Amino acid sequence: MFISVSDIDAARNFYEDLFGLEVFQNYGKNIAFACGLALQQDFDWLVNLPKEKVLKKSNNAEIVFEEQDFDGFLNKLKEYPDIEYLGEVIEHSWGQRVIRFYDPDGHIIEVGEDMKIVIKRFLASGMTMEEVSVKTDASIEDLTKLLNN
Repeated sequence: MFISVSDIDAARNFYEDLFGLEVFQNYGKNIAFACGLALQQDFDWLVNLPKEKVLKKSNNAEIVFEEQDFDGFLNKLKEYPDIEYLGEVIEHSWGQRVIRFYDPDGHIIEVGEDMKIVIKRFLASGMTMEEVSVKTDASIEDLTKLLNN
């Protein structure tokens, strides 16, 4: 995924500090992280569009991360007082907790609780694999694969 940023250094710091991403390639105005996310300053020039056609807060896509320590991530997120949230933490019907917010350039970020952790939480609460399968709408085979991965 390639996203447009207004300040490459600020965007790099945001993603490195908050998510621990590692730079794979750095070409100045273009940085690629090892996970596959890439940042591009002067995106309009790169794709040959007028500057006004590159929209901020288009709200038509989101970048998704999963965290094993979701509560720890929420505490870390408090260190960023300028974060604009898209609501509070929610728990989906399948049991995964998520939070959404904007990055400094107006891209929607979703951070969710790692599904392996969700499954372990359900099992620790006394649910059977069959009950977890129904709750998460995933087959027991897929749940087992996830737990053993």
